Amino acid sequence: MRLIQILTEGGERAVVATTGPAGAESSAIVPGHRTVYDLARAAIAARSSIEAVVEAAGKGESVDRAALLASGRVLAPIDHPDPAHLLITGTGLTHLGSASARDAMHKTVAAAEETLTDSMKMFRMGIEGGKPAAGKVGVQPEWFYKGDGALLVGPGQPLTAPSFAQDGGEEPEVAGIYIIADDGRPFRIGFALANEFSDHVMERVNYLYLAHSKLRPCSVGPELLVGALPDDVRGRSRILRDDKVIFDEPFLSGEANMSHTLANLEHHHFKYDFFRRPGQVHVHTYGTATLSVAFGIRTEPGDVFEIESEAFGLPLRNALAYAPEESVTVTAL
Repeated sequence: MRLIQILTEGGERAVVATTGPAGAESSAIVPGHRTVYDLARAAIAARSSIEAVVEAAGKGESVDRAALLASGRVLAPIDHPDPAHLLITGTGLTHLGSASARDAMHKTVAAAEETLTDSMKMFRMGIEGGKPAAGKVGVQPEWFYKGDGALLVGPGQPLTAPSFAQDGGEEPEVAGIYIIADDGRPFRIGFALANEFSDHVMERVNYLYLAHSKLRPCSVGPELLVGALPDDVRGRSRILRDDKVIFDEPFLSGEANMSHTLANLEHHHFKYDFFRRPGQVHVHTYGTATLSVAFGIRTEPGDVFEIESEAFGLPLRNALAYAPEESVTVTAL
């Protein structure tokens, strides 16, 4: 099952569920539930699954998801009534990449300890300890904070870099979407495609600038996959300039292509009690091994990022924009 959030022709919020086998899917509005947030809370209250709640609600009006996306009426697949209670975070150095890149990485991490960068040391830690036995805790991954719900951008909306940014680069990823129950228990709602937009030029100046480079918008969607994440997720990451493709490379995700289990990433995020406050929503990106900047691409305003994977239905597209320069003055009280 996949879910999207939309605006109806009358401007009302609605949730659409896509069900059925590949090639014979149908999409219909879920009666009685205006948002995925409400749907998830209803499932928790009923001690049920989201799929069971959707099934019990019945089928409303059938819709054409592609037409809705083209009309600009598809929203991010998750949000929160108060954006400050939606947190966007992520992990890095978690993906092995393609077979050739994987071989190169393994050869590199076998080098003498004194020759390794801090990033490569952390990557090696993940390879050696990121997939513990069931019930065990593995090594913690690199972790970063991106922002709150005010920085969550819907499909088709621009990813706007600040005027002082040195780069606006895509990061094609899978994000886990979570909600915290009233008793503090974290529940995973599902998974979505994500463009974990970053400033890679700034980051390359010094890895200690990573925190600055991540304070950017993030886009997820259009669809939210309910249920298990496929072990081997395959997709494409593209950049279009003036309707011409200037970058087109595969991206891989899923545990078969990662140095950490999802359970390990989730443990090391939710082990902090302030990430388990009732009602919170978390968008947690899992990382990537495919970046256009690594291929020498320098993005420009107006470039369109396109991320797609068959497992997630509709593609995620966002154009690059830059905010106007502004002056910030701190005034003493």
